[in-house]
Amino acid sequence: MAAYLQWRRFVFFDKEVVKEPLGSDGPAPGPAPAAGPAASKLLCLPPGITVCDSGRGSLVFGDNMEGQVWFLSRSLQLTGFQAYKLRVTHLYQLKQHNILASVGEDEQGINPLVKIWNLEKRDGGNPLCTRIFPAIPGTEPTVVSCLTVHENLNFMAIGFTDGSVTLNKGDITRDRHSKTQILHKGNYPVTGLAFRQAGKNTHLFVVTTENVQSYIVSGKDYPRVELDTHGCGLRCSALSDPSQDLQFIVAGDECVYLYQPDERGPCFAFEGHKLIAHWFRGYLVIVSRDRKVSPKSEFTNRDSQSSDKQILNIYDLCNKFIAYSAVFEDVVDVLAEWGSLYVLTRDGRVHALQEKDTQTKLEMLFKKNLFEMAINLAKSQHLDSDGLAQIFMQYGDHLYSKGNHDGAVQQYIRTIGKLEPSYVIRKFLDAQRIHNLTAYLQTLHRQSLANADHTTLLLNCYTKLKDSLRLEEFIKTKSESEVHFDVETAIRVLRQAGYYSHALYLAEHHAHHEWYLKIQLEDIKNYQEALRYIGKLPFEQAESNMKRYGKILMHHIPEQMTQLLKGLCTNYRPSFEGQGDRESPGRRANSEEFIPIFANNPRELKAFLEHMSAVQPDSPQGIYDTLLELRLQNWAHEKDPQVKEKLHAEAISLLKSGRFCDVFDKALVLCQMHDFQDGVLHLYEQGKLYQQMMHYYMQHEQYRQVIEVCERHGEQEPSLWEQALSYFARKEEDCKEYVAAVLKHIENKNLMPPLLVVQTLAHNSTATLSVIRDYLVQKLQKQSQQIAQDELRVRRYREETTRIRQEIQELKASPKIFQKTKCSICNSALELPSVHFLCGHSFHQHCFESYSESDADCPTCLPENRKVMDMIRAQEQKRDLHDQFQHQLKCSNDSFSVIADYFGRGVFNKLTLLTDPPTARLAGSLESGLQRDLLVHSRRGT
Repeated sequence: MAAYLQWRRFVFFDKEVVKEPLGSDGPAPGPAPAAGPAASKLLCLPPGITVCDSGRGSLVFGDNMEGQVWFLSRSLQLTGFQAYKLRVTHLYQLKQHNILASVGEDEQGINPLVKIWNLEKRDGGNPLCTRIFPAIPGTEPTVVSCLTVHENLNFMAIGFTDGSVTLNKGDITRDRHSKTQILHKGNYPVTGLAFRQAGKNTHLFVVTTENVQSYIVSGKDYPRVELDTHGCGLRCSALSDPSQDLQFIVAGDECVYLYQPDERGPCFAFEGHKLIAHWFRGYLVIVSRDRKVSPKSEFTNRDSQSSDKQILNIYDLCNKFIAYSAVFEDVVDVLAEWGSLYVLTRDGRVHALQEKDTQTKLEMLFKKNLFEMAINLAKSQHLDSDGLAQIFMQYGDHLYSKGNHDGAVQQYIRTIGKLEPSYVIRKFLDAQRIHNLTAYLQTLHRQSLANADHTTLLLNCYTKLKDSLRLEEFIKTKSESEVHFDVETAIRVLRQAGYYSHALYLAEHHAHHEWYLKIQLEDIKNYQEALRYIGKLPFEQAESNMKRYGKILMHHIPEQMTQLLKGLCTNYRPSFEGQGDRESPGRRANSEEFIPIFANNPRELKAFLEHMSAVQPDSPQGIYDTLLELRLQNWAHEKDPQVKEKLHAEAISLLKSGRFCDVFDKALVLCQMHDFQDGVLHLYEQGKLYQQMMHYYMQHEQYRQVIEVCERHGEQEPSLWEQALSYFARKEEDCKEYVAAVLKHIENKNLMPPLLVVQTLAHNSTATLSVIRDYLVQKLQKQSQQIAQDELRVRRYREETTRIRQEIQELKASPKIFQKTKCSICNSALELPSVHFLCGHSFHQHCFESYSESDADCPTCLPENRKVMDMIRAQEQKRDLHDQFQHQLKCSNDSFSVIADYFGRGVFNKLTLLTDPPTARLAGSLESGLQRDLLVHSRRGT
């Protein structure tokens, strides 16, 4: 229960007596107050008005003297019509329809009539009355006490002084669609009715002088709920708006009660005898007088009431203050229309109460430093967020100026998002106010409106306060979505302040791997933990961080570092605790890229390289080159013969592993640097560097090995024998055995002319004629045999030439007889038409046309003739090129450039003709005319 005596009073309404518009003759006859000639007259309503209502842009009045209903428009034009013959007792103007319901009397006695008026339609100048029916449902006479109509026009309830309530259900504007029934019977007069719509249910509140109840009238059984055991007087009940959840208000003399359809709500101790209760735009309007009068007396003699002073109070129930309070004389009713309140007094005057605008009300509260009330008022008036933030800022400034820094920062916190944070931060930079600054910055971060500078400032506040608890609460969030600060900035600040554990938590929790490793390695020096952390990272991060911090870790924990590198370069999987599938294939890094990490750790490097070569044979070439270098270094520096032999075998085994077949330049350099002869020779042989191999043996004067190299590789490179002969020829030692072996191979393969052999051996003083005697004898014998063969071939070519010339002559001088009986293509008997050639071949004409390429060439002889012609053209071209080459060589000043040009054009390339062997030299001496005559080009005969 809220006592209104503690509520502050304000003047949030402007009071003004309504005046007639200028130039108006007055709304109705009646006395008017005296005024100057230029002053407007006060609006005066007709006498006898006892009932009022408002809606649809008009104030509606009814009198109990003449039965008139009056309408006052916004332009203060008063119109009316005769609704009843005697009096009007009740009016209800619907807000959503231009329908007016009235109760009055057309004849003497207690026989009230209900009339429904359609104000949009006219009947003889008056509104159309769509329905008339008696208000009393039975035969017993009783007086109507109150009336209400549902906005959907399907329900109308009428209360009576005998305690009964009738419900008209259906279309209230028509008789045939409406049904009247008694809803409630009681012993106490009904003083108030109100419909309330809640979803599909329609509730009817019924209040009497002694109790309050509600009915559900949208169903069939009309269930009833007893809400309270005390009531109110006439016109002392009202239905609130949605701001108060459409509660039913009952204004008793002791308290004002609010009700839901099924229970009683809050109550307010507003003392005084209540005369009128009304609801207006979130305000409760109550007209009361202090003199205690029983509500029952209102039904006995209303006119007997004295015209003492009456108090009108406007209560704001949400913010708990009195928005306006004034004294009136004989208030007839209070109406709400056109955004204002209108108070009608018995003297016919209308007083307008216009609410001040929100800004004016707020300024009034600011002047009294009532900021809390201003905030509540602004919220209830639905002031925008910018306006609220301005109030919070002013309130905060006020508290700050009073030295209430705790209260001020709470108000500044409410401005976050609207007020620039620097405005607040500057006020609390003093060390004594660091607690307030911390609170503000915390909220700024919670609303995700902080920048990196704010985060830095807040963390510095925590560290200066040494408030580890709040620091941990700030940084330890459950999920990434709850982070309201820049994580990297926080890590940097915490690291600078020495809060390494907190910085590590942030770095690990938010996957800032570089920061985590920096702190572990540079600040804490916890190398084991850093290596463990790298082992948990995904492949890409693990690889990059191993490259970045590998040297530091290798220096301090070489064995563990080497082990992790082995896994990273073979089959890496992050080492998460409780990891499930360990059999799925992992990823692997390029092992060659990590070799520089082992710069000062050769033992670990050797173990790493041997592991990679064993587990991953397809490792990069750099792995094998480095491993070879390590093994050669160890071999070169080893003094123990047995160990040295073992290292020698390991190096040779690595060279023979097949990893140096394609790229062996670096391996060869390494072997030469370490004077590893077996490795050098192996690589020479593997790379087919037979010349270098033989030169190596020559340098070391290993004669037998020189001969062996020539024997093994002389077929691929015949020049080895020539070099061997030249080498032995320069030796002054007795090398007859090796010279004889070389000469034997040269003779068998015909590698050198005899003269060149003799000239080569002439430089050796120990070489005698006996050394080359056998060679020369055999060479001369072979040349004699060759000469005999050449002479025989010459004779054969001469005889052939003579025969061909005779044949040519016969073809030129004698007729040719064609005696072929079969076709040279299909071997069938010749039939006319046929084709004959001078070469002796005959063809069917259709066979010839099918196989011949031209009419002048014999299809059978054409392939052989084409070979001969190609040979002739090649000889002619070669002869022409030779002549041209000799001419240019003689005329040019730069003979070398001419030779180079012809080499580039391929003139000196070897030309191979697929005809006779190259030893036949007769063809070169034939005349070109004779060669052409060898080809028979005969015309086609018939």
